[in-house]
Amino acid sequence: MSKLTVATVLAFERNLDISDAVFWQIDSNNPNSKQTDVKVKEKSVRGTISNRLKNALVNDPEKLDAEVEKANLQKVDSAALDPENDTLIVKWTCKVLPFNGRPSVCNDQDYQKALVDTVESYIAEQGFAVLAQRYANNILNGRWLWRNRVGAEKIELTIKCGEQSVSIDNALAYKLDTFENDQPIQTVAKWIEQGLSGAAFILLKIEAKVSVGYGQEVYPSQELVLDTGNKKSKVLYQISDKAGMHSQKISNAIRTIDNWYLDAKFPIAIEPYGAVTSMGKAFRQPKQKQDFYTLFDNWVLKGKKPMLEQQHYVIGVLIRGGVFGASGKE
Repeated sequence: MSKLTVATVLAFERNLDISDAVFWQIDSNNPNSKQTDVKVKEKSVRGTISNRLKNALVNDPEKLDAEVEKANLQKVDSAALDPENDTLIVKWTCKVLPFNGRPSVCNDQDYQKALVDTVESYIAEQGFAVLAQRYANNILNGRWLWRNRVGAEKIELTIKCGEQSVSIDNALAYKLDTFENDQPIQTVAKWIEQGLSGAAFILLKIEAKVSVGYGQEVYPSQELVLDTGNKKSKVLYQISDKAGMHSQKISNAIRTIDNWYLDAKFPIAIEPYGAVTSMGKAFRQPKQKQDFYTLFDNWVLKGKKPMLEQQHYVIGVLIRGGVFGASGKE
């Protein structure tokens, strides 16, 4: 029998299938207030030059003075509640798909068998309780609201699953740097466990009511503008003319459950190298032997079972989905 090696073609589909979020608004002090869209509007603004200038200008005082005295004219997108509304409503859904360790694509059946056996052993011993509880925490604590969570007076949350529902009065009561396990979290975690195990079809419907103040600015996703000739310096995401948030941004928040990396100070999103692009840092560098590929290959190919916390991390990456095949080149 030939030595087992990583499949050159290997991919997993994501098992938390998250939709985009749509922004609405109401007046919480008016019982007859109807939900209306939050629109993205274009602004033309006149700012000042505030960025760090090139050395060539710094070394030329006359040009430097002329440059910093210029007006910085921009066109930008913005989104805000109407003056008569004080509450942002954000809605999205999450379908929890069964996970059994079987890749969506694998070109080596011997490797696939070893992989599936490894994952099945984990599921038999651990189940999905730990991961589900952490996913549930990040739904209920409103982490996925990102900047909209900051400065909110109160956040009411409702999560529906079929005919059942969980409601909390204020998501701000949950901390972002710890994982709790109260009754609402246990209920949502149980739904997620049922979905991952295939015991039930699970579609979660999430709605947040965020008290931010009359006419206040809100924060949809910002589009990555690749066309440098674009006349707008900031473009916000829209769904059928409504302000919205990318599913990828919500997903990143929900899978911010990894505080198992070395010298962890706070949870980060589940990623193969623990990369946090906003910080310009990878918290699971290969030299530490704590990255996904080192742990995963030792577990599947060599039978070296990682510490339990790292097992949760590896399975979390597989649930995240992605392409994990070996290139076949040294």
